[in-house]
Amino acid sequence: MVAIIATVSGALAALLHVYIFLMESVQWTQPRVWKRFGVADQAAADTIKPMAYNQGFYNLFLAIGAIIGIALFWAGEPSTIADVAGRTLVLYSLGSMAAAALVLVSGGTRYLRPALVQGTLPLIGFVLFLFA
Repeated sequence: MVAIIATVSGALAALLHVYIFLMESVQWTQPRVWKRFGVADQAAADTIKPMAYNQGFYNLFLAIGAIIGIALFWAGEPSTIADVAGRTLVLYSLGSMAAAALVLVSGGTRYLRPALVQGTLPLIGFVLFLFA
């Protein structure tokens, strides 16, 4: 049961990070998107577009790592190479997502809500995968 809840939490965290990738790397030029990230105007959005594009891919790569880790975790019997590799990859990916949320909140209290959105599911998945 713990493994199932861990998997759901991890998969939802991965999907959220794919969504963040889409906003930062694909839809950034839309005002509704850059305003969501607290960007004041089009000039500022244009200035930080390359950084947002790059950051979006970080989120995508972490999501891919979590998904591959989950797949490997379920593909192998306990203590097999697939199980160990999957568990390692999913813990690294989810741990990185949670750590990134901590870095985000270190920028000030105005980032608390986005950090909670970004980091809660990965943290839950990480802790549960430790016991799965």
